[in-house]
This record gives sequence, C-alpha cells and structure tokens, in this order.
Amino acid sequence: MPARLGGSFRWLFGAYIVTNIGDGIVLAAGPLLVASQTQDPFLVSLAVVAGYAPHLVFGLIAGVVADRQDRRRIVVGVNLFRALVLVVLTAMIATEVVNIALVLATLFVLGTAETFADASSSTLIPSLVAREDLGVANARQQGATLLLNQLAMPPIGAFLFVAAMALPFGVNAVGYALGAVLVSRIVGSTQAVRPEGPSHLRAEIAEGVRWLVHHPPMRTLALTIVLFNVTYGAAGSVLVLYAGQRLGMDEVGFGLITTAIAVGGIIGTVCYGWLERRFALADLMRVGLVIETVTHLILALTTSSQVVLATFVVFGAHAFVWGTTSTVVRQRAVPDALMGRVGSVYRIAIMGGIVIGTPIGGLLARQFGITAPFWFGFIGSALLVVILWRQFALIVHAGDQEPDAEPEPAPAPPG
Repeated sequence: MPARLGGSFRWLFGAYIVTNIGDGIVLAAGPLLVASQTQDPFLVSLAVVAGYAPHLVFGLIAGVVADRQDRRRIVVGVNLFRALVLVVLTAMIATEVVNIALVLATLFVLGTAETFADASSSTLIPSLVAREDLGVANARQQGATLLLNQLAMPPIGAFLFVAAMALPFGVNAVGYALGAVLVSRIVGSTQAVRPEGPSHLRAEIAEGVRWLVHHPPMRTLALTIVLFNVTYGAAGSVLVLYAGQRLGMDEVGFGLITTAIAVGGIIGTVCYGWLERRFALADLMRVGLVIETVTHLILALTTSSQVVLATFVVFGAHAFVWGTTSTVVRQRAVPDALMGRVGSVYRIAIMGGIVIGTPIGGLLARQFGITAPFWFGFIGSALLVVILWRQFALIVHAGDQEPDAEPEPAPAPPG
C-alpha cells in the first residue's frame, strides 16, 4: 500500500477487506441456505433475481442519494443496517424459524442496501487520493474484492455452513459492523458540492442521465460496456453446460474455471501499476477487448479443458485491468457532484447488458449447439473492436478538460 494513498484510504481499504471477507463467505453459504429451504428450481432462481433486481430498480435513486448526502455517512449507515438484518437472519436460522419466503425477502433487502452502499462507496476514492493515484487505489480495492470475495472465502463459507448453518451469516454481520467502524475513521470532505436551492428526485436523475447522454466519450464508454456485456452474458449463460458437454469437466472442474478467472485477476492486480506506467490507457483498453474477442474464439474452437483454464487466466487478468481502467477514466471525467448518479447508470449498464445477453445465449445454444453463444460473442466482439478502436483515444482523455465545463464536441459513437 503506497504511503502516498494516505491514511483515509487505508481505513476505506480496511473496510473493503472485512466486508468482502463476510461477503465471500456468504457467496457460498447463501445458495446453500436457499437450497436447504427448497428444491423448487423456480424459487431457487428467484434468489438470484432478489439479489440483482434492487440494482435495476433503485440504482438511479441510490445515485441521487450519494450526490445529495455525505457519502461516508451513507456507507456507515448502510453497513450497520446490513449487520442488523443479518443478525436477525442469523437468529431465525439458529431458532429454526426461517423459511424460503423470509430468505428471499432478506436477500432483496440486502440487495437494496448493497445498491445504496455501492453508489456511495464508489465515489469515495476520488475524494481520498490524488488524481494520478486513482489507478493504483482502484486496483487495490478491486484486488481485495477479487481475492477475498471470489477466491479465498467461498470455500470457508461452505465449511462454516456445514459446521453450523447460522454461523456464516453471523460472521458477515460482524464484517459489516466492523466495516462501518473503519469507514467512520475517514477524515476530510466526502460530500459533493451541490448548487443551492430545492431539488427534486426526478430532475436530479434526469440531470445525471442528461450529462452522460451529452458527453460523447463517456456515452461511448457506457455503450461499450453494455454491448460487450451482452456478448459476455450470452457466453456465460451456458458456461456450466459447456464445461460438462464440450470439455467433459465435472462440478469440481467447473469450479476451477472461476478459480482460473480469479487467479488472472490477482495477476492483473499485481501488474496494474506497472502496466499503467508503461502503456497508454487507450492501448490497455484496446488490447483488453482484443483479448476478450480471442477468448470467445478459443472457447468456440477448443475441446481441451487445459486450454480453457489457461485462457480464463488471461481473460481474468484482462477483465480486472479493463474494469479498473474504465473506472479510473470515468472518475477523472465525471464531475464530483454527478459521480453517484453517473456511476449508477454505469452499474445498470453492466447488469442490463448481462440480462439482455443471457437469454440470447440460451436460445442460441438450444437452436444451434453449445458453442453457438461463443461464436456469437466472437463475431459481435470483433465487430465492436473494429468500430470502437479509434474512440478509446477520446474516452481516456475525457477527464483532461475542466470537470465542470461543457465537454468539447467529439465524434458521435458509432451505432
């Protein structure tokens, strides 16, 4: 942790660590809890919907709240609220009064709280570190999330669930409570400077959307995220079937794919500072999308599990580097007073692209075979790379202008 990132970022980073320890544990324990209450596939699928739906329903509202109120206090308050909800859930599990309806309701409440927490916490880093350190700071934060949430903690969560069904959720509650304490230690201004006068929710949402629509580079970046998540969602929708039918991998083998992606992400974490110093951000984004395109092609052609796992290591590194770079570019370009609202639009774009792409992949696989979604991903991604190649020079320099000034005219994004 470079000393130049400062003490306040260290408190925030500590909060990321403890909350992601708890989240990673529940990442495995949550589905196990749902399965312990019902074997109905529809109800099980509703558990996934309950976690994602709040982001789509409340995302824009959460962005307005992040731009209206003190962001540090929002994160502290939401973490304490999540800890309380999990304490109640833990008590219900321990006393054996829990049922699937209560579990689904709890997941929806926690998903709603996460929506507001994400909208505010994502705006804290630009107020805590210097502009030139945004890349390193975001890389550290995303690296902690990747290592703990997706790689290290899920197996521990499964073990704790077997030992005592309520235990993982109690641990998660402690993590949120401790995270609230750590974030409360942040010093300095964490509230956006807002114009005086009355404000209206609809008008403020429209202001954030309007800024993005009228800012060509950021608009192009948002469209890029949507479209590439459509191709990613299409391929990912049948990955578990692809692993079994095409590669002959069992459940453990399929789990290794997630591990391979996480390992690649850790490599990206370690290398990000070096890459940022030696290569232009526009080139990092271009090469990353070429890697994503080639990944789809390899998966469409190969029948080797070893080749697939190696490919996913590279893909994981790309996904981390590209995600960090796009976040840094956005944080540099978006005015602080709009950071929450515009950031919420981007999160909706990510989830919206996956929601659109997922059924497309399923239908293609049903009609044309298990590799069809990967051919769709390859062809679609290749076309997008060609169309958007020149746009990345405009995107990465969008923050070079004064943040509160009207953006300079730029070519409209293709399509």
